Amino acid sequence: ARPVMLIGPPGAGKTLTCAKLATQALLSGRPPMVVTTDDARAGATEQLAAFTRLLHLPLIVAPKPAMLLKALARRVPGQPVLIDSAGQDPRLPAPALVALLAAAEAEPLVVLPAGLDAEEAAALATGFAGLGAGLLLPSRLDLPARLGGVLAAAGAGLALTVAGIGRSPADGLAPLDPGRLAARLLNGPAAWREDGA
Repeated sequence: ARPVMLIGPPGAGKTLTCAKLATQALLSGRPPMVVTTDDARAGATEQLAAFTRLLHLPLIVAPKPAMLLKALARRVPGQPVLIDSAGQDPRLPAPALVALLAAAEAEPLVVLPAGLDAEEAAALATGFAGLGAGLLLPSRLDLPARLGGVLAAAGAGLALTVAGIGRSPADGLAPLDPGRLAARLLNGPAAWREDGA
């Protein structure tokens, strides 16, 4: 029922992940409200707008808490809400991100690329957990040979959800249950491509 705000460092794949989640929601018969708060990165709004146009969904741009509250007031009861945010290093002060999370009463979903160094991933995960995050969605899980960063981030207190695979919204998301994660660890990236996930 709570809006989901995708948070993570710059370049983690938050915008593409937002498009994937929107595609999944739309295909399940629940057209989402899609919002971006990212007015910092050049082209960020245009990138997400290109995805939402393909899905025939409006994109709401709300970089300030008051704008976000106004947008959420138009939410249809029960409608999923996906909020893309600007990249943030959680080890630095994040008053803007904290204010947006509070205004939306959003569930923070941390997006981290799967190929990160384990120590860096753990430090980022710990920082985002300090901002109230409890969920992790690793992006690009179909690319790196090693998953130490994903496991280190999970070990820092973030629960694994699904994994982003592929470069387009149609490539989608893959569930991260123990069996699939073990197969990915044992068989490498090919484990995700062979079964079409």
